[in-house]
Amino acid sequence: MGGIGLVIVIGAIIASMGFAMFMYIQYETNYIESSAGNTVKVGPVEYVITFDGTHNGDKENTPENTYVMIGITAKNISDEKTVISGGQFYFVDEKDQKHEAFFGEFSANDLFLEGLDPNKPIQRTTQFDVPFDEEKQYKIIIRPQKDQSTTDTAVVCLTNC
Repeated sequence: MGGIGLVIVIGAIIASMGFAMFMYIQYETNYIESSAGNTVKVGPVEYVITFDGTHNGDKENTPENTYVMIGITAKNISDEKTVISGGQFYFVDEKDQKHEAFFGEFSANDLFLEGLDPNKPIQRTTQFDVPFDEEKQYKIIIRPQKDQSTTDTAVVCLTNC
């Protein structure tokens, strides 16, 4: 009788480990690597990221370091409306430190929160307040919005790829 109970317990442990591995694989982040100027798909949105230079802000917003500006072309390739925001984009420096986007309304194209209709691309910009060196390699991470139901995350090489 004790042998049957032991077999049942071991079977339950193996089954739960199998289920845990299945769930882990389902929700594991899928990193997609690309470089500036190339199209990268994150969930239902195709992005093209470009390096648009640096600037020192304006009268109302001056950076601690330098504003690095990126261009964002986004196209919703699904049949339903979706949303993108500046909070999806992270600047990664040479030390692998992440920096959040800064919304300063420097132009009419600054990305804050934007609805994307199916198959209608938009062009926006955002910037990051970071120490910038033209010789270093920098990356942009694009994470999906929660409602986009994907585990994709893009890593786009921005400079010196």
